[in-house]
Amino acid sequence: MANLNKVMLIGNLTRDPELRHTPKGTAVSEISMAINRVWNNDQGQKQEETTFVEVTLWGRQAELAQQYLVKGRPVYIEGRLQLDSWDDKETGKKRSKLRVIGENMQFLSSGSGGGAGGGNFSERPQQSSSSPQQRSGPPQGASAAPADEFQEEDDIPF
Repeated sequence: MANLNKVMLIGNLTRDPELRHTPKGTAVSEISMAINRVWNNDQGQKQEETTFVEVTLWGRQAELAQQYLVKGRPVYIEGRLQLDSWDDKETGKKRSKLRVIGENMQFLSSGSGGGAGGGNFSERPQQSSSSPQQRSGPPQGASAAPADEFQEEDDIPF
């Protein structure tokens, strides 16, 4: 049987990232996200619910989160679920907590044009967004080829 452990979240940080280092020097950052859900119930009334999720980032992503993210900033996280278990020293009971281990992170624009700023902070070079042609295109993170570069081939090798 196949297994899949994949989480995709978009939400806002509830506090500034906390950066620490392991004894071997690996960066680790803990972030907390608030993910909002809005829907209409059977009577057509607007309902809202917020879920709070703890995310652990490692290495360069942990450093980037600490450098660029602040409380309230929207972020996209891709990762996996991990169950941490321990014995509570005060009560002696077994405790557990489900968390997300972040494997991919995308900084999102706040949409307000101010405050913490917006944009895509990644390790690849950024292009200038001064021309309207560069701004209209596939969404951030998309990998579609421009329409004028696509050529249909007649000789398909399979």
